[in-house]
Amino acid sequence: MKEFVVNGAVMQCYPLTAAQRIHHYSVMHCPCHQLLNIGTGLYIQQDLDFNLLKEAIYEACYRMESMRLRFLQDEDGTVYQYIVPFEEQEIRLVDFSHWKEEDAHDEMRRWTAIPFPRFHSIMHEIVMIKLPNGYNGLYMKVNHMTMDSSSIIAFDRDVIELYCAKCYGTEMPKPMQSYIQALEKDLAYEADSPARQKDFQFWTEEIEASEPMYTDFNGMGRLITQRRESGNPNLRSAYVVSKSPEAAISVYQLEKEPSDRLMQFCTENRVPMVCLLLMGLRTVLSKFNDNEKDVSIKSCVARRGTLLEKKSGGTRIHFFPLRTIMEPELTFMEGLQKMQEAQNRLFRHANYDPIEYTMRRGQYRNYAPGASYESISLTYQPMTLKQDSERMPDIPYKSFWYTNGVAAQPLYLTVMHRVEDNGLNFNFEYKKDAVTHEEMEYLYYYLCRVLFRGIENKDRTIGEILDMI
Repeated sequence: MKEFVVNGAVMQCYPLTAAQRIHHYSVMHCPCHQLLNIGTGLYIQQDLDFNLLKEAIYEACYRMESMRLRFLQDEDGTVYQYIVPFEEQEIRLVDFSHWKEEDAHDEMRRWTAIPFPRFHSIMHEIVMIKLPNGYNGLYMKVNHMTMDSSSIIAFDRDVIELYCAKCYGTEMPKPMQSYIQALEKDLAYEADSPARQKDFQFWTEEIEASEPMYTDFNGMGRLITQRRESGNPNLRSAYVVSKSPEAAISVYQLEKEPSDRLMQFCTENRVPMVCLLLMGLRTVLSKFNDNEKDVSIKSCVARRGTLLEKKSGGTRIHFFPLRTIMEPELTFMEGLQKMQEAQNRLFRHANYDPIEYTMRRGQYRNYAPGASYESISLTYQPMTLKQDSERMPDIPYKSFWYTNGVAAQPLYLTVMHRVEDNGLNFNFEYKKDAVTHEEMEYLYYYLCRVLFRGIENKDRTIGEILDMI
């Protein structure tokens, strides 16, 4: 921790965490600074008292320290973070009630593509919104170095519960936790703690194990081409060529009934939903790549296991490769068990710096800059606003995630529960010159086929499912 004078006041400033350095690294290598913008919308089918809503938003910003996070850069180019005291920022009310709804969402996508100044600047924008058909609520844009999806959902929930307490006299939500306390714990881990040393050893062994195999979301063509161009017929890594960061999001909504079947299967068989999704995705990649047994996916770890981590805001996501080698004779259920073992092993060592891991692996394997063994990243977000609570009214909600127009990864799948019915939304964010909309539909179609062929008979072998799809 260092002290810097900011606007005449001495501020306690902290280094970036590993999770923040992922985003800082991305924006340093991308000319489009809106890369770190996350745009979301939460809308309720009810008339709102916008004065009370504004009060609730202000109180939620006071309660969540990471909503008051700022950044500075010292003379050596090192970036630090600090918390400013709460002060009321402008919160506009924009009336889209007479617009076509899709035009309103397009306008908010345009807002999402406007970057924040990087240093000494507020890192969020909140706008109260009136939509057609009686939906009202708020649009929020945040910088990913200050918030992730878990933080955003926690903040939205706090706003709604505060609003209900003010409007209906319901119970006040419980206090949030200290961002600074969570930050100090992360920095203590990084200071060569015994836990970090143990994780370093684990990832060293993973790096030095047998070399993984690249499996592309669009088949064998990319790897075959790069083998030919490199003159190495045994090449196992590849990179997705992308000249532009321009990106889009395709959202596929799985209906409530089939979504419920997936969740019921997980409950009855004590399998986490993320493992079912990973099993489905790795089986599709295997199918697309000549039934390859060795499949790696970049898996998201939210790192929010404790109350402090769940309610302190900030960004905590780490990404690591999840590699599984599965023989076709394994049953679907046996594959799920193997996937859960791999995921649990990853979770135990997920505090390690993902950037450091990636650099060490590249140096050890000596593959081309930008190459990888993973073609797709997966995040499963189990948190929703639709949870049993006396502090939340039982009224229709709608939520949206707005693209900022660019992306750092070629293909990133986020699976979330809809607030209105708890069904699953599959959000594919993809670079336009790396993936087409038609390829997204194809991938989603086969992912659903695998999932439902698997859960309808968990004793089917992987080989049988590959033949069926």
